[in-house]
Amino acid sequence: MKVSFLGTGTSQGVPVIACNCRVCSSDDPRDKRLRCSVYIEWGTNCLVIDTGPDFRQQMLRENIKRVDAVLYTHEHKDHLAGLDDIRAFNFMLGKHMDIYAGKYVEEAIRREFAYIFAEDKYPGIPLINLHAIENKPFQLLGKTIIPIEVSHYKLPVLGFRIDDFAYITDAKTISEKEAEKLSGVHTLVINALRREAHNSHFTLDEALFFIKKVKPKQAYLTHLSHQMGLHGETEAELPPCVNIAYDGLKISL
Repeated sequence: MKVSFLGTGTSQGVPVIACNCRVCSSDDPRDKRLRCSVYIEWGTNCLVIDTGPDFRQQMLRENIKRVDAVLYTHEHKDHLAGLDDIRAFNFMLGKHMDIYAGKYVEEAIRREFAYIFAEDKYPGIPLINLHAIENKPFQLLGKTIIPIEVSHYKLPVLGFRIDDFAYITDAKTISEKEAEKLSGVHTLVINALRREAHNSHFTLDEALFFIKKVKPKQAYLTHLSHQMGLHGETEAELPPCVNIAYDGLKISL
């Protein structure tokens, strides 16, 4: 299985365009972060987790020609807003896109992309097959997907485990029951917004504490704001088994 990090950033703490902080003015490409998303491939199958506002740009940058399905973690715009751009894959692949979403995400899609579901459809709109998922395992493209429910302040968010890989974003708290689903995971991707406390996201210390609890062989931090600091400086502080993910990073599992 191969995982490509399409984006590792967040709308939280995004500065104004004129910001001249060390991160925003950095020459290190690892400090340039689009909204959070990953592309996962195995065999001839491939899926995307979340389609934020930067989805089109990410697909073009990575020269991705195929997406078989989209999984959604939650309905916030920085994870959902790019849904309209799946129409390009409808055209290239000649089929509807399979979308897997929980109850609240489905409600948001039907509300915010109502034209997709109109009885009299406008030519060229996105074509989707909407599949409802809950916090229970389901089959997708020959793999068992295990949802992991976390809390993003008071909002339920789904992370996903696929084989020995787990992807969790926008977590502030994770119950013991849900954390047990990560037992034996080899590679864990987990959000770490910044160093200072936040009411709906793990801080760096909270993410590191959770990683120490789960004990994956390797962990990657994502959903980072510019307030985390420079990639190179921050990564130098981390334990050997923890790295900061960056846009364009590819890992093979």
